[in-house]
Amino acid sequence: MNKKLFVGNLDFEVKDIELEELFKTVGKVFTAEIVRFFDKKSKGFGFVEMETEEDARLAIEKLNGSEFRGRKIIVNEAKTTL
Repeated sequence: MNKKLFVGNLDFEVKDIELEELFKTVGKVFTAEIVRFFDKKSKGFGFVEMETEEDARLAIEKLNGSEFRGRKIIVNEAKTTL
């Protein structure tokens, strides 16, 4: 089952593919997307969907608090609201 992760404190110039490549270093990535304003500027956060729970756990463990493009990123399980 896929597991969605929140990724925060991203550099505003990071592209979707760069986010995907970062997370591919720890597991299989299903999707990776930066959240943007209507004018296409980054909001500084995004979501990555890992293919397995184990890959998601490993991504949180290895990447949360790590430096990416000069910023310490936040990686945790995405919260869902219904």
